[in-house]
Amino acid sequence: MDTRAAILHDAGGDPRLTDVEIRPPVDDEVLVRIDAVGICHTDVSVAARWPARKLPMVSMHEGAGTVIGRGPQARAEVGQQVVLTFASCGSCANCSAGMPAYCDGSTDLNMRGDRADERSALRLEGQPVRGGFFGQSSFATHALARGENTVVLTEVMDPALAAPLGCSVQTGVGTVLNVLGDAGDGGLVVFGAGAVGLSVVMGARIAGYARIVAVDPIGERRSLATELGATATVDPTSDDTATQLLDLTGGGPGVAVDTTARPDVIATALTVLRARGTLALVGLGALSSELPVGLIMAKGLDVRGVVEGDSAPHTFIPRLAGLWRSGELPLDKLVTRFDVDAFGEAWTAAKTGQVVKPVVVVGR
Repeated sequence: MDTRAAILHDAGGDPRLTDVEIRPPVDDEVLVRIDAVGICHTDVSVAARWPARKLPMVSMHEGAGTVIGRGPQARAEVGQQVVLTFASCGSCANCSAGMPAYCDGSTDLNMRGDRADERSALRLEGQPVRGGFFGQSSFATHALARGENTVVLTEVMDPALAAPLGCSVQTGVGTVLNVLGDAGDGGLVVFGAGAVGLSVVMGARIAGYARIVAVDPIGERRSLATELGATATVDPTSDDTATQLLDLTGGGPGVAVDTTARPDVIATALTVLRARGTLALVGLGALSSELPVGLIMAKGLDVRGVVEGDSAPHTFIPRLAGLWRSGELPLDKLVTRFDVDAFGEAWTAAKTGQVVKPVVVVGR
């Protein structure tokens, strides 16, 4: 069938809406009419460095929509509302243990896309288009996904608010609720107040942290962090960040979350943590960073990588939807909606950080 997709044609360029064809679902696949899709920082960073030999390709991985077709082994039924999330194999040791974010095949299933061969979901002028990003490539009017990364919502919600549950919100809230746990002495500091960082703030408020500090250079984001539950904020460009954080947390936070992947920020987080504190690393950016090993040992610090909030999405995403219905997750404060024909504006807003979470409303 005919569809439209945001295709990256040129290395280092921006995706452009293009008419393509999508094949029918097979096996456990579902064909989803995409009603809304969020643009994540990962989408932008991957597009900027995707190799020319793997073009053209379609990315995006925060799709929400309605099932309109299914393969014979599909879990979801036609007519159900679904959120598309990260892919996993469902059978390796980590998947079997309820930790699909650490699936043995995670890199291949999520970050490399498909092989652009006869199995590809999309075709442009009869030729396969690389897709399968996060097992979905959901910036299109229709997308194919498999059972492991298709989460059914039992109660319908606004698709523009459901879409970010698939990645940024489950990453931020999950880091607190699934990894860091209930509030401890010293409170929590989050570095970066984008969609993930602000989700950390909401998760910390839900978990009962008395002290929640957000660090971000953008005033509007610091204000939004306060609105969402932060008890204090710090501007790292104008304040002595470390001194401020030590004062605001009574000698240092018990836990910190870094969403920036910047080595200097990570160093600051480790410096201010109190003894036996924990730093959760959730940001994608710099792939390596020097760590102050002596400091980590002397203070007994834990440094913990976190992927997708350690979420088991088939249970955690419905839980997040329930928190939204109860008013605990005011997702509308994160989301800025763009019509599908304004995709270029939405992409620019994501690249420049003009808005926290751009969501393209594809149609219903």
